[in-house]
Amino acid sequence: QVQLVESGGGLVQAGGSLRLSCVVSGRTFGPYTMGWFRQAPGKERDFVAAIRWSGRTTDYADSVKGRFTISRDNAKKTLYLQMNSLKPEDTALYYCAADDLPSTVTSRSAYHYWGQGTQVTVSS
Repeated sequence: QVQLVESGGGLVQAGGSLRLSCVVSGRTFGPYTMGWFRQAPGKERDFVAAIRWSGRTTDYADSVKGRFTISRDNAKKTLYLQMNSLKPEDTALYYCAADDLPSTVTSRSAYHYWGQGTQVTVSS
């Protein structure tokens, strides 16, 4: 079994930055592709970013390209999401996800393991 725990969310003004973390524990950690998804109230859970085990391959939603950076530290079993130039529309519950996938999959249905989420609120 794999457990994911997110942290780092909070309230920030538009234009500000936050860094989310996701710590993985349990039976095994890899070689998992990991991703970040977000869900705003009344909306679907959308893809934000994904990264392969090596860290060399990443993928981003168009809405966050150039502002967000996904990274991972496999030795620490931790996934990160650096979020800069935040906008009110980035407000959502952010989830990390993991699974043994062959690529940076953007579909949420492909990920078996999920965290409980961390809230990000961006004020205008």
